[in-house]
Formats: sequence, C-alpha cells, structure tokens
Amino acid sequence: MARSSSLSEAEAGISCFASSLPGFRGVLKHRYSDFIVHEVARDGTIVQLTSFDLPTECVDVKEEEKAAPSADADHSQALELFRALCGDADCDALRGFLERVAAGGDGDVSPVILSADADKAHRSEVHNFFKKNFKFLVTDTVEHTDGVQRCIRVRLGSGAGGARGGGSRGRGRKRKNMGGSDWREDRPFDSRGSSNWSDHVGKFLRFHLYKENKDTQEALGVIGKMLGLQPRSFGFAGTKDKRAVTSQQVTVFKVQANKLAALNNRLFGIKVGNFCYVKEGLVLGQLMGNRFTITLRGVIAESEDVIKAASDGLGKNGFINYYGLQRFGSGSVPTHLVGAALLRGEWKAAVNLILDPREGDRDDINELRKHYKEHGDIDKALRNFPRHLVAERAILQCLKKCPGNYLQALKGIPRTLRMMYVHSYQSYLWNHAASMRVEKYGISQVVEGDLVYNKESPPEESTPVNIPETDDDHTNSSEIDLCSEAQPEETIQSVKVVDSGDLLKGIYTFDDVVLPLPGSQALFPGNEVAEIYHEMAKKDGISLTENAHGVKEFSITSMKGGYRRVFQRPIDFQWELMTYTDDSSSLSETDLDVLSRTKPKEVNEHVTSDPQDRLEKASDASTATNGSNFLENKPTGSPDTIPRKLAIKLSFTLPASCYATMAIRELLKTSTSVAYQKTLSC
Repeated sequence: MARSSSLSEAEAGISCFASSLPGFRGVLKHRYSDFIVHEVARDGTIVQLTSFDLPTECVDVKEEEKAAPSADADHSQALELFRALCGDADCDALRGFLERVAAGGDGDVSPVILSADADKAHRSEVHNFFKKNFKFLVTDTVEHTDGVQRCIRVRLGSGAGGARGGGSRGRGRKRKNMGGSDWREDRPFDSRGSSNWSDHVGKFLRFHLYKENKDTQEALGVIGKMLGLQPRSFGFAGTKDKRAVTSQQVTVFKVQANKLAALNNRLFGIKVGNFCYVKEGLVLGQLMGNRFTITLRGVIAESEDVIKAASDGLGKNGFINYYGLQRFGSGSVPTHLVGAALLRGEWKAAVNLILDPREGDRDDINELRKHYKEHGDIDKALRNFPRHLVAERAILQCLKKCPGNYLQALKGIPRTLRMMYVHSYQSYLWNHAASMRVEKYGISQVVEGDLVYNKESPPEESTPVNIPETDDDHTNSSEIDLCSEAQPEETIQSVKVVDSGDLLKGIYTFDDVVLPLPGSQALFPGNEVAEIYHEMAKKDGISLTENAHGVKEFSITSMKGGYRRVFQRPIDFQWELMTYTDDSSSLSETDLDVLSRTKPKEVNEHVTSDPQDRLEKASDASTATNGSNFLENKPTGSPDTIPRKLAIKLSFTLPASCYATMAIRELLKTSTSVAYQKTLSC
C-alpha cells in the first residue's frame, strides 16, 4: 500500500476540537529550545538539572577486588597463553592496549577489536579467558565493520578503579536474551554482578539527564559507549522528545558517580548531575507526567482578544486527548499499517512495509532500500543501512540466517519496537472512535452507553493497561513514537457503562468518559461509538474478537487492552506574550542557562551543537508584554530599527499518556504535522 506522503491528521482520526474558539498563527518548534520538557517524578517533583555535586555516600570496592591484578602488573605469562588462543596479531594488539592503559591513559584509551571470529564456542573461550586472567578488562561481542561477521571488543572496565590498579569490574551474571524477544522491559537491567559494591550503598546510581536536540536513546548510547556499558544498563521512566531540551531521571546499575560526572566535560549536547544512590532502578512508566514550556513564534492574530480567548480557553476547556501524529511515524508508511498487516498474519507484507522505499527518507537510504528490493542483497544492505534503522537491520540479520522465514524475522525486532506497530493500530482505532464520540454527542455531558471510570467501585478493583504511552516526538530508527512513556502494567480504576440511573445521579461528567484500546479485557461503549471500532477493523480485514493466526503477541485478542480519557485539561496552565527581534535568540531559560547564571564555575562548556542556542545577552532580545499594541511591528526611532515580533510562551503539565502537540493544536486550530509547520517557518 504505497503512499506519497506522511499520514494526515484526518487520516489518523484527529478531526475535532474541544471548543469553537478561533485560533491564531504560531510556529511550533522553530528552534528546539522552544520546546522544553521536565519530567515529573512519581512523588510530584519536577526533574531539573541543578547540581553537578557528587553524592555524600562513598562507594568502596571490597578487599578481594582491591587485590586483583591491575593494568601495570606483569601479564607476560597471560599474554603467552592468549597468543596460543588467538594468534600473534591479536596478542600484539592486546599487549599494546595494556601498555597504553598502564601508561596512564585511563578512560581515554580506545578499546581494541580482536580479529573476526565466526566460531561462537571459541569466542566464549576468549571471553572466559579474560574473566580469569584480566579481571580489570571487559569484553563483549560486536559486529564487524562489514555488518556480518562478529568480533570481540576489549576495553577497560569503568568500575575497575581506573586504569592503574583497582579491582574487578564485577562481571558475573550472564545477560540472557539481552537482544532477544524474551527480555523484560518492565524490570531494571542489572548490567554487572554484585561482588564489587559496598553493602551500605544503593546499587543503582540515579542521575538527572539533561539533553539538547537528542533523543533519550541517543544520549544514553553516547554515555554508555564512554562507560563501556550496553544501552540496556540504563533505566528510565520514558523517552523524551528529540527536537527539544529535556530533563529526566535515569538509573544505572553499579556505576560510581564520579565516573559518570567525569564525562561532563566530554559530553556534547548532554549533561548529567543531581547524583544519588538508590536501591531500585527505574522502569518504563514510573513517572507522574511531564512539565512543558513551549514557545510559539511568529504569532499573528486578528486581535489581542483572539489570543487571550484562545489561551484562556485551552486552560479552561482542555483538548481532545488524541494520540499525536508522531504515534504513527513521520514517514509515508504509517506504523499502524504495519500493525494491521501483523494482526492479519501477513508476515511478508509487514516485512516489505518496513523495508521498502518510502517518501520522506533521505535519498541515500531510499537508494539502499531500492537496491535491496530489486536485488535482495542482504549483505550489502547490512553493510550500508545506518545503525539507527533498528527494525530494518534486525529483519535483515534474521533473513540472512533463515531465508524466507518472515515471522521469525519480525520477532527479531526488539520487542518494544515490534509491539509498537500493533499498539499504533489500537491508537488509530481509538482516535477515530474519539472523533465519532465528540461529533455525535458533543462534550457537554455524559450520555447513556458511555464508558466512565467507576467512582462507586472498591479501590482495589482495577484494570491493567499494556499500551505504551508518550509525551511527544518519535525516537527511533523507523521514526516511531517508541515507548516514549511506556506503562506496560499500569493499574487504573475499573470502568462501567453509564446507564439511566447514573445519569439521574449526576455523578459523572465528560471528564470521566474513556474509550477502550481494544483487547480481551477491555469493554466497548454501550452506544453507537462501539460500532466504529468493528467497522474500521473489518475494512482492514481484522477481527477484534477472533484470532487470525496463532501468534499471540501479534493478536489483539491476546492483549488485555486498556482505557484512555477522551478529554484532558492542562494542569497548572500559564501563558504570557513576549516580543523578540532575533529569530535565533532563546526565549526561555533551560536548566543549563540557569546553572550558567547561578553557578558559572560549575558549567565548563556549552552543551549545544548550535552556538546560537544560548540566551541573547542583549537587553532587548525578548520582552514580556501585556498585549498593549502587540500586533504592531512598527519601527521606532531610527529607520534601521528591527521590527519586533510576537511570541507566546505556554507552561503546563500533562499526565504521562498525553501529547503536548494536541494541546497546541487546540490552541492554534491548525495542523501539527511537520509539513504544515515547515510552511509557517518559510
């Protein structure tokens, strides 16, 4: 099903507004610093980067670790044994690596990659050799540069007490099924064993991750590479926007705070701070929500009253709680189409949708897609497909091993990502159902047959939800809104179908109305809204009540399902108008700006890839206004005076499952699509 453009709002079921108030023109995300996100932790605190100080707790390695051989010890005997195991070239490479470490290179010493080794048993023997003879080093298996063969990488263990002395990294536990389908995303990942950590200190280091114009996975990938850790070593409650400035909590297992803090002067676009040791790591969904500070530039309206009415209306009336366009990807192959193919059991069709050329991709990537489609050259595709194409590469690697086994290839995609395809189809149905509910019955009252959270049920009754939610923006290779605020086992109130008795009691309002994400344990409304679920699914060749195949994870009837509020009001909503003259100036202070102003000695460098991303120092760069004469861009004084432009800054909090872009859509009464926003910036 080829498409020439990305999904429109109407196609995604996004068609209604909560109010009839007129909107106005404004540009969203003109600069990434116009979109600031602070995670709200479960205890209600707003996560901010406020300090680079180390925690007061001291982490001491145990005595047996301190006595372990260090890099500058005599390893001649072990090297000869290694020569017999791996040959002269690898032995010489390892000897040179040890010499560089012993010379005091510390973390600046690059890892050494051993020769390609196709024998898995031999690779295991090499790993065990290092565990026994070089306890201060860490080994793992990585892909060869050809994208096909496997090699062993040797690097200095970050927990070994430095390059010159110190103990074991504490390797220990086998990381079973790390990249496979059996990995549990709902539990913290313990990246190392427990033998080298003080008993009196929490085994997880929690820190605040501040990042600019990077998604969470990318930022943690950079940190992990510097520390020699796998990405799954980190725990976090949700993935934050890429084109934004964001702060969130992250945990990592058994990493000393000073090791992580030392990276700050080497990290670009990233800072870490607010360190503390805790007993448990974060898992997806462990947050209350997100606090947004969003600046819309280039504001144009008929009058001040229009802006005031629209802004006050958003705070008072709220918005339809749609899944935003980023839920369905930004390319010409919407993710819900892949999900529909999976639900039908059309494995080859799903693979083709993921691999085939598509509008919106970079030209070089589309050429690679076209070449694979025409020639089926898996080796060339693996060599050239960028690593951020996670789903594509996973499929190709499986097809190389098992040609023609498309189901197995799909199962090779990381579980969170492959389940996102099916979840996006559920979201697609939900959006259309929400629009029908608003169009048919309005938003002024509850009607008979609506689903509501049951206010009269015992508090222990609950319904599990297994649908990953989001704050905003896509975060992965296929430009899918991947698990941005995943809540795999969130517990919510039970729901009930509103009857005439409930209407007479008057205890429910439209704020209580929910709609289901289809699943085996989800109820459908008792009115006409239920029909749209089945009608749309039937058009796509899908049954919501019967399995089309025996693969449970790609079947809606094997999912529990869940519920989502139709209506949402922004929390602690504030807005202000401001004027500016320079399009490149920042109009809101980020955490790093505040630190630079209040603790300049602690901030050694700017963190942005754009040298213009700091606040303008000129006193007239931006000015708040009460709206008086704000629509007039009249030069004053000299003819060379630059006209002032108008912006509006919004601050509000949303629960973890809500999209800020849908609130902005309600305010402006315009599309939030990337294509439309680009036309405003021109």
